[in-house]
Amino acid sequence: MSDYLQISIAYVGASEQFQRDLEVRVGTSVEESIEQSGVLARFPEIDLGVNKIGIFGKLAKLNQVPQDGDRIEIYRPLIADPKAARKQRAADTKGAGKTAAA
Repeated sequence: MSDYLQISIAYVGASEQFQRDLEVRVGTSVEESIEQSGVLARFPEIDLGVNKIGIFGKLAKLNQVPQDGDRIEIYRPLIADPKAARKQRAADTKGAGKTAAA
């Protein structure tokens, strides 16, 4: 059994994507893996206290230990509440229909 895991770190910024394959020691936490990847230096807007973290689309904790082959994903905060955005789009569509009929 190897003492190391192969993992990757992924982040999509506003204008740039980051993906780095890493070799980390068995037992390394998600947080330590992110720090070792260099993504925090490249994207200073990432705040691990605010940004959610996942492994293959499922939320993960910073102290969680990844498995061999895992992709750790750093998610950007939502700009708008999805529910409020849907309501606004529906209201805009309804309003556009009234002005077109007039």
